[in-house]
Amino acid sequence: MPMPPQGLPRVCAVRLIDRRTGAVHRINGTPLTILTRNPTEAAAELLNGRDPSVWEARVDALGPEARK
Repeated sequence: MPMPPQGLPRVCAVRLIDRRTGAVHRINGTPLTILTRNPTEAAAELLNGRDPSVWEARVDALGPEARK
């Protein structure tokens, strides 16, 4: 697997989580997951207009270096 160019942030998966159940938000049965190199912006967009006592954004780093 080729490595990303030097200086680029790693890819992250950002998921919207229902705090009441701990479950990932689903759309038509498919978990909503955004792959991004800017997780802060993606999380802010997912949470925009949502009640923060009910929803949270979870960020997981992806790639071989994240598995260590």
